[in-house]
Amino acid sequence: MNDYNIIIGPVDTEKTNLQKEELNKVVFEVAPTANRVQIRKAIENIFDVRVKSVQTLRVKGKVKRRGLVLGKRKDWKKAIVTLMPGSRIRFFEGA
Repeated sequence: MNDYNIIIGPVDTEKTNLQKEELNKVVFEVAPTANRVQIRKAIENIFDVRVKSVQTLRVKGKVKRRGLVLGKRKDWKKAIVTLMPGSRIRFFEGA
């Protein structure tokens, strides 16, 4: 598994923006089979930053209804990455 297959994309919500500004934490959607060590190495290689810690959790997909038809969103895995002081990911700053 290469680094770009592990990191699927950033999660951009109001809560993640507050975490990024106040706590220097960035949230990513990651591959369900990836572990913390793989996620740490992928973030450090792709964005050239130093990672302090990685927390992971599985998010269950919501059950949605459209008329009589029931459906379900996919389950996914989220990684909350705490960066070392002084490290920033320029991807989120628009640069």
